[in-house]
Amino acid sequence: MSNMKTIAFVTPWFGMNIPGGAEEEARELAKHLLAAGMDVEILTTCIKEFNSDWNINYHKEGEYREGDLLVRRFKADHRDTQAFNDVNVKLMRNLPISIDEEEIFLKNMANSSRLYAYMEKNKDSYSAFIFVPYMFGTTYYGCQICPEKSILIPCFHDESYFYMEHFKETFSKVAGLVYNAAPERDLTVANYPLHKDIKQIVMGIGMNTDQTGDAARFRKKFNIENPFIMYAGRKDKGKNIDTLLQYFSEFKKRMPEYSDLGLVLIGGGSVEIPDSIRNDVRDLGFVDRQDKYDAYAAAEVLCQPSQHESFSFVIMESWLAERPVMVADQCAVTRNFCKESNGGLWFKDYFEFEGALKYLLDNTDAAEVMGINGRDFVKKSFSWDVIIEKYKKFFGDIDQCL
Repeated sequence: MSNMKTIAFVTPWFGMNIPGGAEEEARELAKHLLAAGMDVEILTTCIKEFNSDWNINYHKEGEYREGDLLVRRFKADHRDTQAFNDVNVKLMRNLPISIDEEEIFLKNMANSSRLYAYMEKNKDSYSAFIFVPYMFGTTYYGCQICPEKSILIPCFHDESYFYMEHFKETFSKVAGLVYNAAPERDLTVANYPLHKDIKQIVMGIGMNTDQTGDAARFRKKFNIENPFIMYAGRKDKGKNIDTLLQYFSEFKKRMPEYSDLGLVLIGGGSVEIPDSIRNDVRDLGFVDRQDKYDAYAAAEVLCQPSQHESFSFVIMESWLAERPVMVADQCAVTRNFCKESNGGLWFKDYFEFEGALKYLLDNTDAAEVMGINGRDFVKKSFSWDVIIEKYKKFFGDIDQCL
């Protein structure tokens, strides 16, 4: 690799503690590349986070240090929230939108004209701009400033936003695409008119593979003695948690021999617990990192019912705790991880859920083998030293083309 200049991560918001999978991916990757000796900085807006008001500049504009990272913050543009929402509702309902509506959506996304002006003026000072994730104005408009130096970690799903014509055109012209999983690459190649010289790699996401969990400590701290299945993540409809609760309720009704089985929920948000299982479900909300790892170790199985994932930290964390997982058949990414690792089972309806859960509860030796398979898969594929070496080579391949 030639003497690379600074690499800039461009994100709609940035912070060491803000939630979100893409946010964590950008943050941890930037920190580990910096620790590996690369010159890395963050270009972002003054918006606090995804769940905040994007018209409010929460942070002051300017240069800051977050840990060892240099963070340059730029004021966000004022946006027409209602105009954005009118289009977004259509997209969320999978209704068609016009090219004009796409432009309304993009112009009233999270944007910063000052950020784009800085990039235009200083693009020669950077070897590469890394954009995470795909859906935001900072990525869409930022990629157009210097496409030959733009590397996109899109976190694509099979969802209405992915099929927007503006995204197809712009993201097909970047220098590099970094995918979190093979099905994400397959989806992109099948639907985007990718430029013939674009560099592509299925990278995955770096994981701290040294984590350990203590099942007995979790049970004692939270006073949970009975066996339980576990859900970790945001508790909202988009994550399909309602289906998990419905299936768990049906399982308890149909399978009285598992009357002591519980369900433990970890993560933010709220969800209505059906009366039929109210006494069987413990919602712990946010817990600290060690408590979460202890919970994985104590669980019979982690259930990840989401049908729209481009990776899944929680199934990787469960595998590192040597516990098997159950995932939705409709999610190509998580199903593929289970197939690659032989670390879990998948279900497309209630009866497949019932069969998979019953198998894991009744065959503890097989469940343990799946957990160990999962752990070995994560360590081989996603430990940070493996990921950083792959990134260095990928950057070098792109740098040679400039």
